[in-house]
Amino acid sequence: MPVLLVAVMIVAISVGAVNVPLGDVWGIVLHHVTGLGAASSDPALDQIVWNFRTPRVVLAALAGAGLAVTGAVLQTVVANPLADPLVLGFSYGATLGAVLVLTLGGGAAVAGLGVSAAAFVGAVAAGALVFVLGRSRGRLAPTRLVLAGVAVGYVFLSATSYVQLHATPTELRTVMFWTLGSVAGAQWDQLPTVTAVVLTTTVLLTGFGRRLNVLLAGDESATALGTDVNRLRAVLLVLTALLTGTIIAVAGTIGFVGLMIPHLVRLTTGADHRRLLPLTALLGAVYLVLVDLLSRTLDRPEELPLGILTALLGAPFFLWLLRRDKGLD
Repeated sequence: MPVLLVAVMIVAISVGAVNVPLGDVWGIVLHHVTGLGAASSDPALDQIVWNFRTPRVVLAALAGAGLAVTGAVLQTVVANPLADPLVLGFSYGATLGAVLVLTLGGGAAVAGLGVSAAAFVGAVAAGALVFVLGRSRGRLAPTRLVLAGVAVGYVFLSATSYVQLHATPTELRTVMFWTLGSVAGAQWDQLPTVTAVVLTTTVLLTGFGRRLNVLLAGDESATALGTDVNRLRAVLLVLTALLTGTIIAVAGTIGFVGLMIPHLVRLTTGADHRRLLPLTALLGAVYLVLVDLLSRTLDRPEELPLGILTALLGAPFFLWLLRRDKGLD
C-alpha cells in the first residue's frame, strides 16, 4: 500500500495543464527531498513540479488519510456504520469556525483564535452537541446519533450561510473554498502542522486500538473489562475533532471520505483497529489524491471542487450501506 501511494502521488504530480514525464517528476522530487541527482535544467518545470503540484498532492494525501481515520474511529465510538465527520456535523462545525474568523476577523484572530484553532473549536462544539443530543436514557443511541448529527450539521450550515450573506465579494470567494473543499492553494508552509497532526493523531488512535476493539462489544462488555467508556469517548472525540478541524482549516469541507474508506478496508482486513487504522489512512490518502487528480482533469481547464466529486462518489455508497445494514432499522 505505501508503494501504491507513492506511485499514485508521482502520477498525480506529473498530470496537469502541462504534463511532465514521470522520470522528470521523480528526479525533481528526489533532488529536493534528498539532494541526490542534478536539479532540473528547466527552472519553470522545477517550479511547476515542486512549488505548485507537490504540496497540493501531499496535502490531498494528508487530508484523505486524516478524514478516513476519523471516520473509522467515529463509526466505532458511536456504534454506527454511517458515522463520519460530515454526517455527524463535525465538518460543518469546523467550517463555521473557520469562516467566522475569515469574515468577521478579515483573516485576523477573532477572540484570540486563528483559522485552524477556530476550525478545531467548531468541530469540538458540533461533536459535543451531537453526543448530548444523541443520548437516550443515559446511553448513546446509534440511530439517534446520526439524526442528531444531521440536525446539528444543518444548524451550523445555516449559520455559515448567514455569515455568507454579510460577507464582502472578496470574502465570499474565500468562503466558497471552505464550503466546497479544495487543495488547489496548498503551500509548503501549511504542511508541517498538518503533517504533524495527522501523523501524531493517527499513531495515538492506533495506540487505542485494543480499547476500540473492546468498544465493538458494547458499553456493558467494555465496562466489565475495565474500560472507562465515557472517558475513552471524550478522548477520542477530542482527537477526531483535532484531525477534522486541522484538515478543514487548510482544505475546506470534504465529505464522505470517512464514510467510504473504513468500510472498504474492513471488507478485506476485518475490524481489528490495530490493523484497520493504518491501512485506512493509506487508502484514504490514495483515494483523495486520485479524486484531486480527477478534479483537475475532468473539465479542463476548469477545476472541480473536491467536495462535489467526493459527494458524487460517496452518496451512492451511503445509500448502499443504509440498505445493506439491517442493524440500522
